[in-house]
Amino acid sequence: MAETKPHAEPASGADRVCVGVIARPKGVRGAVRITTYTARPEDVAAYGPVYANGAPISLAVREVVKRGVVAAIEGVEDRDAAAALAGTRLYVPRAALPAPGDDEFYYADLIGLRVELADGRAFGTVAAVHNFGAGDIIEVARPDGGETAMLRFTREVVTEVDVAGGRLVVAADAEAAGEDAG
Repeated sequence: MAETKPHAEPASGADRVCVGVIARPKGVRGAVRITTYTARPEDVAAYGPVYANGAPISLAVREVVKRGVVAAIEGVEDRDAAAALAGTRLYVPRAALPAPGDDEFYYADLIGLRVELADGRAFGTVAAVHNFGAGDIIEVARPDGGETAMLRFTREVVTEVDVAGGRLVVAADAEAAGEDAG
């Protein structure tokens, strides 16, 4: 995939993309299960250095498993050390990733976008993108500070994604769906 080359530590959310999260230990020799956010799970380590808690780590993918990989991390030698890493997010510099194609984007690019209804009314701001196993969900922080709305991230609900314009448009009935989901 991408050429492996040294990169400076990604400085901020704009300069880095989360490619996975360490879920739990696997076995007794320090291997970890990683939930990946890459198109191909094994690519979690294909873009050069991976950063965890601000420091580069060396990942060696051992096997592909459902929704991720099992990997060894240099310096992690036992189950206790692996367990201590559970929940750790893994990042790569944005510059190491291929540019998104037409009508493609990184989910990290959605965070902070204005959310508008089809008629132009403000609906909120994208706070997060989740996947609980049944498809992607966008979490929208409402402008009035009320409960967030959880909307299915499908073409029927999200009718337009305009990263350059700083917004996404949701179907008019998303307002009612967001109130029900909150």
